Amino acid sequence: MIRIQEQPFDLAAELEELVGGNAEVGGTVCFIGTVREMTGDGSISAMTLEHYPGMTEKALEEIDREANERWSLQASLVVHRYGRMEPGEGIVLVITASAHRQAAFDACQFLIDWLKTKAPFWKLEDGGEGGQWVEARGSDDRAAEKWNR
Repeated sequence: MIRIQEQPFDLAAELEELVGGNAEVGGTVCFIGTVREMTGDGSISAMTLEHYPGMTEKALEEIDREANERWSLQASLVVHRYGRMEPGEGIVLVITASAHRQAAFDACQFLIDWLKTKAPFWKLEDGGEGGQWVEARGSDDRAAEKWNR
């Protein structure tokens, strides 16, 4: 399941809704990506994420579908925010649940790696010298390479 939203998410509520009471779940992995105050070029006061509605949902649904095909998951959730966020705020939430922990760990890492490289979001960091668009990082591409079939 995927959701793209402007408002903050609540980990406890999302976790309960996704896997609460499911006795087939033996392991659940959660990842929250947050806005950092510092980047490689200095400090930022805010980050703005933009996306193209329709295209973004389709891309995230494909990434989530791929994870569910590769691993035997009981449930998965990707919540990605857009709009203006300040340091410390959550940007993305990924939850994977499976009968055994390894599938949940692997699927969660896959989802994060592919979200970083394949999800169509554009990031604008606001800092002391104005706004700057964030370029793709080679380290993210290298991390995602291990998941290529």
